[in-house]
Amino acid sequence: MSFLNTFTDNVRKYPNKIALEFIDPPLQRLTYAELDESVNRAVGYLQSLGLQPGDRVALQLSKCLEFILLHLAALRLGAITLPLNLAYPPDELKYFLEDSGAKLFFALGSSKEKIQSILPQLPDLQECIFLDPSEPNQFNSLISNSLIANYQAGLDTPLDEHSGLLGHQKLPNTNYQPPTSNSLISLPSINDTAVIIYTSGTTGRPKGAEITHGNLISNLQSLHEAWGWQPDDVLLHVLPIFHVHGLFVALHGALNAGATTLLMCEFDARKTLQTLVDRRCTVFMAVPTIHQRLLDVPEAKSFDLSHLRLITSGSDRLPDEVFTGFQQTFGHTLLERYGMTETGMNCSNPLNGERRIGSVGLPLPGVEVRVLAETGEILPEGEIGELEIRGPNVFKGYWRQPDKTYASFSADGWFRTGDLGFREKDGYITLCGRSKDLIISGGLNIYPPEVERVLVEHPAVEACAVIGCLDKEWGEKVIAVVVLNRSEAVSGEELIRFCRERLAPYKSPKSIVFKDDLPRNAMGKVQKTELRKTVCLEGK
Repeated sequence: MSFLNTFTDNVRKYPNKIALEFIDPPLQRLTYAELDESVNRAVGYLQSLGLQPGDRVALQLSKCLEFILLHLAALRLGAITLPLNLAYPPDELKYFLEDSGAKLFFALGSSKEKIQSILPQLPDLQECIFLDPSEPNQFNSLISNSLIANYQAGLDTPLDEHSGLLGHQKLPNTNYQPPTSNSLISLPSINDTAVIIYTSGTTGRPKGAEITHGNLISNLQSLHEAWGWQPDDVLLHVLPIFHVHGLFVALHGALNAGATTLLMCEFDARKTLQTLVDRRCTVFMAVPTIHQRLLDVPEAKSFDLSHLRLITSGSDRLPDEVFTGFQQTFGHTLLERYGMTETGMNCSNPLNGERRIGSVGLPLPGVEVRVLAETGEILPEGEIGELEIRGPNVFKGYWRQPDKTYASFSADGWFRTGDLGFREKDGYITLCGRSKDLIISGGLNIYPPEVERVLVEHPAVEACAVIGCLDKEWGEKVIAVVVLNRSEAVSGEELIRFCRERLAPYKSPKSIVFKDDLPRNAMGKVQKTELRKTVCLEGK
């Protein structure tokens, strides 16, 4: 049993139901039957390029239908997809393609000049195909049966224009026949790797996490049960599609349930609210930054979102003020959950029950969570330690890095998350930050989220991040990087006094650094590593 099985079942059960609809130009809409047909033709196209089970295919495309078709086709073929952030510069891109040994690479035509210089340095890469998603006919032509057949016969096709950058030539295969739904290859096993997603690289060179077909379906089944996914759900998708949150939790979640997904390629806060209302969406998933932008829409309270049954938040800690702001503005209590690249989703506040502010909720069905001290003993309720995870959701390991895989697991098989947290008496899990973010000043432990929660209570503070910088006297000193509301003004001394009134003195910032914004990744997470590189060096 895999995600591919449930998708195929949904094609049979809901052939005429809308599966995907892009609400931004070029406007595209596919039923489940049409999506299935397009995926099958994409399978044939990938086979014509020589893609075999286990081969890696890299996708550095915008949020577009082409990405989805190639991703699903590769999974169906038993190949491994490699979703890549569009923001990666050539050097980083070269590392991912080289490390993964990608055989095929699909990129945006607009990136051709930037990328072309690295292609000769990638001996495993056999084809680089540049696409323009604003011209859907281009891809339709590539995967159409007639043009594929012509290509296999050695005739000129649009493929010639977009490939061959490495000088590789394919020999005609006159026996080629595009697959149909009745002649598909055998589905991959649950232990086969489906996707490689590289970690953020905050602790060193990014590592490729191998996500298996079994990992995907176990997580989908847990979320289906926990969140009550239904075939009549309508999901508004505003997230990046190269990430676990946007690809697995949102898109796969909807397709697994037989639901409809509306895809917005470029996020716009007001348009999002209007679409949620006009299209009677029932499910919405986002990160805290997006939720904050919805709250910032001047007329936000005028949008009636009462028909939505589920609004989730993830990929970063949900600030308390956003949690309460959503309640006050929209009458919705956001459902915060906890996941990571290597495990998918681990915990979630309940669909029906208390959604606790500051908590990521309870372990999902089939997922075990424990809290360990540095010495290795299991900690009782209320004590902060490192979270470890065990379950069928946990990844296979890091691609071609057995030493790092081994180091990421305990002797008894639990995955070491590197996240700090504690379990409450009733089982709810609360996160306290990453272990690498722990600040030790004067021998005392300081957890940045605790300080950050206090700082954002000040009306002049729009956003903040607390980091530790090396200090000769204290070991580390607490530094707060603060972004102010445009309409407010405050001094660093005032903010320090504000913290000292609400925190133990040793936890309060020693200094405040004002910035126009905070460095964030594509999912909205603050990149504290970048802050340490700049702020700590500036303070020397």
